[in-house]
Amino acid sequence: MRTHARAMAPLALAPLALALSTAVVAPSAYAQSADVQLDPTVVTASRTEQKLTQALAATTVISRQDIENSQEADLPSLLRGRAGVEIVQNGGPGTSASLFMRGANSNSSLVLIDGVPVSSATLGTTAIEQLQLSQIDHIEIVRGNVSALYGSQAVGGVVQIFTRKGGDHAPRMHAEVGYGRYNTTQANAGIDGALGEDHKTRFSLNVSRFHTDGFSALDPRFAPRANPNKNGYDNTSVTAQLSRQFAQDWEVGARLYQSDGSTSFDNAFGKPTDLNDTDSRVRQLSTYVNGRVTSQWLTKFALTQGDDYSYTYLNGNGNGNVHTSSSQIDWQNEYALNAEHKLLAGYTRLEQTVDGSTAFGHNNRHVDSGYAGYEGQVGRNQFQANVRRDQYSDFGGANSYFLGYGFLVTPEWKLFANASNAFRAPTFNELFYPGFGNPNVQPERAISKELGVQYNGALGLVRLTAFQTDYTNLIATALVNGQFLAQNVKKARVQGAELTYSANLLGVDVRASGTMQNPTDEQAGTTLPRRARRFANLSLSKAFGKIRVGGDIVYSGERIDTGAQHLGAYATVNVQARYDIDKSWYVSAHVDNLFNKNYQTAYGYNTPGTAAYITLGWKQF
Repeated sequence: MRTHARAMAPLALAPLALALSTAVVAPSAYAQSADVQLDPTVVTASRTEQKLTQALAATTVISRQDIENSQEADLPSLLRGRAGVEIVQNGGPGTSASLFMRGANSNSSLVLIDGVPVSSATLGTTAIEQLQLSQIDHIEIVRGNVSALYGSQAVGGVVQIFTRKGGDHAPRMHAEVGYGRYNTTQANAGIDGALGEDHKTRFSLNVSRFHTDGFSALDPRFAPRANPNKNGYDNTSVTAQLSRQFAQDWEVGARLYQSDGSTSFDNAFGKPTDLNDTDSRVRQLSTYVNGRVTSQWLTKFALTQGDDYSYTYLNGNGNGNVHTSSSQIDWQNEYALNAEHKLLAGYTRLEQTVDGSTAFGHNNRHVDSGYAGYEGQVGRNQFQANVRRDQYSDFGGANSYFLGYGFLVTPEWKLFANASNAFRAPTFNELFYPGFGNPNVQPERAISKELGVQYNGALGLVRLTAFQTDYTNLIATALVNGQFLAQNVKKARVQGAELTYSANLLGVDVRASGTMQNPTDEQAGTTLPRRARRFANLSLSKAFGKIRVGGDIVYSGERIDTGAQHLGAYATVNVQARYDIDKSWYVSAHVDNLFNKNYQTAYGYNTPGTAAYITLGWKQF
């Protein structure tokens, strides 16, 4: 079990979000025509390809260009403040980070890499702090309850990461080096392309290295026993992909993702001279074959092996480790009845094993899952229906469904409504951890409802969604026969609304979002910890010839941390600039937390002050 607990998430939306929403819906004389609005293809919202504007589940796409424009290094920095998404981190880069979506607990949001879950079976969370953006092609975020598509944990939503892959061109290389505050250095390089005259063999290889001296994670005013030294972080990551097209419409391939991190962290209950370190690894290796059995029937088969390692050290001596090993088989089939109606059916087999320094009463389990779905459109009416059955070897089964309906009022305006249920399977810690685990604990349950409106036209793409999720059987620690055990004892409700906006106005790329929510612990009548009632994000970017400049504002309202500690509202401003020296060379710079805002996402933990970074890059053409 990791000895430094993962953080939970923020709570409150203020004048910034309200002003944002007013600006978003106001007509603009400077808006460009609708054909400049990007409508990328997404797969996460339904497990099948569809246009972003057709998705009934609230979906956001972060493209490779968006990642490069942001100049962020890791996943927590990129996701912070996005619609429905809150990030809590116990210090600087590499320290434990937690993802909260639509007010759900951090273990109730699912992270996928190339379609496969990657998480610790003991904690039920993903080490998102280890995921470096240099290895990522694009990201799709689905907010809201989609357990009927992905099973356990997809209660608050899904973040799916797509790694970089080979393109249909001759091999091309790229490289970057950078330096900034806290003695931060980063370097990455890669090559990708197609081989042979037929371009049927494609490949990609990317490697990256990141180092920072960091800063002291814990503020000594709140934790006088913590070591006041700097908490540094090192990461080495690699992605590789190789694919070959054979016959017509058939492809076979393999992918590797691996991230190795070494982090120094603080312990509030140790000695001021203690040195605490963690070595972590997130690895995923998969092979796949995709093809068309007939012109209407598309089949996909994937076999994946994943690992989540964590080793902790105290003053150089090992004091705990845990390893989750996962093997998964996924067979998915899509059948097009015609151009407007599609069926989905699939089967997944997941096997998980936990080993390490803790002797669990039971250290393995398997899950058999079957799922089916339908997508269709009749006139102006759009439908989506999904069902899923997950059968666990250690506690039994769980069923889930998703029902979605959309009505196209005009070519620009669409009304939509979704209803779904979900579950979160107990973790190995909750089931079997010595002195705490309870083999009788059952899955957490949730029922969600959404109602919204979408506009896609000359003013941009706007989506307003009202949502409600009711949680029952929430697992918490309770006293049973004189012993504190995991028990299904809590209920919660999260109600809220979110607004997202994207457009290109007079050449300015605009991305904005605002979330208002009321995440409530119904047992105690209090706000769920580390979740803000209001938070928002605004990003602007514009190119002037060879120069691109941009900036973003991230706002979070007040939150209550565990122990009823108050966390104040804050807003941070980041700015970026890039200059294309020529077709191949470029230099970029960014300043984070421009006004040196002092804030906390977790009580007692420091956050970065004003920090400037510069990067030199090269791309082959």
